[in-house]
Amino acid sequence: MNMDFNLFMNDVVRQARQEIVHAGYTELTTPEEVDEALNKKGTTLVMVNSVCGCAGGIARPAAMHSLHYDKRPDHLVTVFAGQDKEATEKARSYFTGYPPSSPSFALLKDGELCTMIERHEIEGHEPMAVVQKLQDTFEKYCEEL
Repeated sequence: MNMDFNLFMNDVVRQARQEIVHAGYTELTTPEEVDEALNKKGTTLVMVNSVCGCAGGIARPAAMHSLHYDKRPDHLVTVFAGQDKEATEKARSYFTGYPPSSPSFALLKDGELCTMIERHEIEGHEPMAVVQKLQDTFEKYCEEL
């Protein structure tokens, strides 16, 4: 059996993109889209997506399930580390004081970073623990929808 690695990875990336978009997140693929989205009024949750196991097994499920809460961000967006490199780099320029980390979450309010949930707070944790971290963040910074 001979499998084309690039074909396989394209399928993995496509599935990872679809999962988060189906959850209600808007995919940002250019630096211009990032600037427009992250400078909106209100709260914006950025999910830095990736193809690693902790993204698929923990971060994306947490990104989806955390939204079942009374307080939620006004805007949900995602960039894809390792795929949409310029968009991801632009998003990370808003995450001052934090090293690049994927998967990760950033919550911004009116274009200013409030907090981050970094990879070390995702990898090795149960999805529901990450859901709780996200909902604690929503409780602190977001309004009831």
